[in-house]
Amino acid sequence: MRKTLLLLVPVLLLGACSWGITLDPAAKNVRTAWSGDVSSCRELGKVTVSVMDRVGPVDRNNIKVRDELEVLARNEAAKMNADTIKPLAEPADGSQPWGAYQCGANTPSPARPTTPAGSAPGNAQTFPIKGR
Repeated sequence: MRKTLLLLVPVLLLGACSWGITLDPAAKNVRTAWSGDVSSCRELGKVTVSVMDRVGPVDRNNIKVRDELEVLARNEAAKMNADTIKPLAEPADGSQPWGAYQCGANTPSPARPTTPAGSAPGNAQTFPIKGR
């Protein structure tokens, strides 16, 4: 019984990391310009958001960390009356800076960065099938 509890605690802690990080209703209107040009937008400022990227000695899933950082950045941008955010750097140690912009009708496309060879849009990776 004691061993089961010791194994269950880390799983619960890792799962609890994202509890409470939700997109605010106002942030639903904030777009993310991954590779879009924001030069025609009005810069409102910069926000730096952070989440736990590791629990004890265990690194959290990189995709989950990035998703949570984006949600937090959109929430903060909505408080600034921004309608667009753009990452200013890659995440480091669970923290990431974002630019907050007001683009209005000049909203850039929310397209993700160019996908590397061998991968498809939406972060799905493709592999060739061997011929018969």
